[in-house]
Amino acid sequence: MSVRDDAITAHGGGELVDLKAPVSERAALAAHGAKLAAVTLNARDLADLEMLASGAFSPLTGFMGEADYIRSRDEMRLASGVPWSIPITLGVDETTVKELKAGQDIALATEDGRRPAILKLAEIYKVDRKSEAQNVFGTAEDAHPGAKNVTSMPPYCLAGKLTLIEEIPGRTFLEFPREPRQTRAAFRERGWKKIVAFQTRNPTHRAHEYIQKAALEICDGLMIHPLVGETKGDDVPAAVRMETYKVLLDLYYPKNRAMIGVFPAHMRYGGPREAILHAIARRNYGCTHFIVGRDHAGVGNYYGSYDAQKIFERFEPSEMGITPLMFENTFYCKRCNSMASFKTCPHTDEDRLILSGTKVREMLRAGDAPPPEFTRPELAAILVRAMHEAK
Repeated sequence: MSVRDDAITAHGGGELVDLKAPVSERAALAAHGAKLAAVTLNARDLADLEMLASGAFSPLTGFMGEADYIRSRDEMRLASGVPWSIPITLGVDETTVKELKAGQDIALATEDGRRPAILKLAEIYKVDRKSEAQNVFGTAEDAHPGAKNVTSMPPYCLAGKLTLIEEIPGRTFLEFPREPRQTRAAFRERGWKKIVAFQTRNPTHRAHEYIQKAALEICDGLMIHPLVGETKGDDVPAAVRMETYKVLLDLYYPKNRAMIGVFPAHMRYGGPREAILHAIARRNYGCTHFIVGRDHAGVGNYYGSYDAQKIFERFEPSEMGITPLMFENTFYCKRCNSMASFKTCPHTDEDRLILSGTKVREMLRAGDAPPPEFTRPELAAILVRAMHEAK
């Protein structure tokens, strides 16, 4: 069944990109790749490679060329005009560049020497990484983890079409759908037409559950779509988060209305711009709706609480092709005796249970479970145990 038979087309209005070599050609390509000059990828490069190869970053067919890079950085669009909010580049240093020229094939290697992909080098160009960070993140400060990652990247970029010749090593949670074609197949199997995705890099607490279920009232199915690529050091490890999602869905969600997928991207902490990129990718995964909550993909105090919602106003709904569902900050209100938001609760902060992520981590480190109004007891037990084992 083609992508066009699904509820939603791939981003840009076309079909999903597929950069994987046919199985019958992989041995010959591997032999070819073994003879090529190689560029070693770090964990973030490998995450981008997987997103590109699977079609999750459709319509990109490789790391960006200069025209796409400049317009994405400055205008949040590709050279074609299609919305794209964050540059996807492969950075190399000057020494490496001196050994390369446009037109040649290059092997893309892991740090342990495997060569999972070949890049048909079309273009080499130089960028200003501080300017890139400032445009994308609104800051070039090292205190911002996404900006620091960008400013630490080498200034030269390699662009061209990719061919994946073997599965990327180190992939995790393969029992869950990980690629757009897998999630689209799962939606078709379930008969879902309206699918809402929930992006997360944290364990689900009651506020998340509240907005997920509110979204599920208007959609056929919910995909909890945790990011399992690289995050910052104080985030809860992916394995622990995945355990909490499984328990939550097993106990508190209807079996035929919710599922877990895996989002192998790395976290950029790009706030508003990353909210757009996350929505684009979820469209490629086959979703029709995408939850955007307070401070989506934010870090520290770099972004306003609802900047990630306001940025969608800069694009026509038809060109995004996925409907953002905007939610206020939610909490448990003692006087309402229920979960609520600023839109629905008339009471004061004194009546509301609002805990910061920092406060919750402090409680867990002390061996104290957050109150049941904040986190389901079954999930709190998993988090307390994990924090204790990490000591």
